[in-house]
This record gives sequence, C-alpha cells and structure tokens, in this order.
Amino acid sequence: MDSMTAARDITLDVDQIKRLLPHRAPFLFVERLAEIHLGESAVGYKAVSYNEPYFQGHFPEYAVMPGVLIVEAMAQTAGALVVHSLGLTRGRRTVYFMTIDKARFRRPVRPGDLLRIPVKAVRHRGPVWKFTGEAFVGDELCAEAEFGAMIHDNQPDLDDRPSDGDR
Repeated sequence: MDSMTAARDITLDVDQIKRLLPHRAPFLFVERLAEIHLGESAVGYKAVSYNEPYFQGHFPEYAVMPGVLIVEAMAQTAGALVVHSLGLTRGRRTVYFMTIDKARFRRPVRPGDLLRIPVKAVRHRGPVWKFTGEAFVGDELCAEAEFGAMIHDNQPDLDDRPSDGDR
C-alpha cells in the first residue's frame, strides 16, 4: 500500500479537525474529513441541523443555509487538508481566505441535508494555495467556487522577541 492509498483510508473526525482549525461552534462548518489525498484533495462533510443559529433569520419561514457559509465550509475543508497534509498544528499556523472567485449557487441547502464538500488544490506557492470546491447534497450540486488561502505563521520569529535590554 503506497502513502497516498494510506492517506485516503484515513478519516478525521470533528475532534481531530478542531486540532487543525481554530474554528469552533457555531462557526465550524466541517465535521468529518475523508478521501484525503495529502496536499491534493479531500472531502469534507457537514450535517446541517435546524438548530444552526443562522436559520433564525435566514429565513424563518423557509430555512436556507447562507451561500457564503457554504463557501466557508469549502474553505475550512481545504484549510484542514493543508494543515493535516503539512503536519502542522493549529496553534502554530492559521489558514486565511484571500480570494473567492466564480462562486455559483445551484440549489438551496436546508435543515436535514448532509453536505458533501470535495475540494482540490489547484496550485500552491509558498504559503499561498488555490483551490476549487463544490458542495453536494446527495448527487445534486448546490454550490461551487474557486478560492485562495494563505497559511499565516502565528509564532513570532526568535529575532522578534524583546531582548533583556528592551524590557
């Protein structure tokens, strides 16, 4: 079994994802990561519950998950893929959105839906990554987008720490 096959067989649960991402409820939109091809692609999953706080106002009579949150779920899936692939921990680095392009929304996402979110890395140079993402309910495409993200180092360089003379 090669390393890519082994990586595909790994599934990360929500507790493992929380070690990779800084997001927490109510802003964590990926609960499982599967079909992982390190540095290349993964599939995220989000069970959409009627208890999501945004449904109180979007819309009370016909609850629909906001499209921007579907794109956020794509970005969180990609962020977890990158941090996991590089063997990083969330305390050391954070992945930030840089761009969103060609976002299209095809079908409403409603309470009770299970979002399947495949993402693919298109390219990366240094800390900057470009992705494509889609969101499906069953076999129906709900949304798609291209987006870019940057890995930010949260730790100061050793040279940035104050010296004894600066205190």
